Amino acid sequence: MKKFYIAFISILIVGIAAGVFYLQVYRPGTAELPKDVVMETAFGEDYNFADMPKRARLIEFMYTQCPDVCPVTTLEMAKLKHELEEEGVFGDEIEFITITIDPKRDTQDVIKEYAGRFEVNSSDDGWIFLTGSEEATKEIADALGFLYRDPGSGEIVHSTYAYFMDENDNLLEKFTMGESFDRERAYNRIMRTIN
Repeated sequence: MKKFYIAFISILIVGIAAGVFYLQVYRPGTAELPKDVVMETAFGEDYNFADMPKRARLIEFMYTQCPDVCPVTTLEMAKLKHELEEEGVFGDEIEFITITIDPKRDTQDVIKEYAGRFEVNSSDDGWIFLTGSEEATKEIADALGFLYRDPGSGEIVHSTYAYFMDENDNLLEKFTMGESFDRERAYNRIMRTIN
């Protein structure tokens, strides 16, 4: 009888862990992006969250002075962008949004230079790089559950997820940032969602 209870408890723990993983990572749920936020693109235009086009989007938070996770994630997204362009869906059915969490240092000119490193030279290309006030940045980050803080060392401590949403703002999946960013999984998830 003791073995039965141990087996039952073990299965229960595994089931709870799987449920938490599913709810927190695989199927996080809806996210209400605030409609009253306006930020500035890398190319100097206003970007109004109330006027977002109806399409799926992958949202990344980063800062340009990040020593590791952020630039690796942006590079992986650039590779993913090329794959989606080959399918003819990038910019029309799926867009990328990259938002700095360090708006004091990541001015429009700094963000423009950063975007250029990843061959993004226009806001019309389907990948929008944004900077804004600290309040606006926090509002968008809070809506997605992205956490960050500046301990004063120059390196910002932050969550390590990019967020994939469908055209109806359903938060479908979170992808781990950095070297663990699974580009194949992200590609397959995007293609399943938009087809």
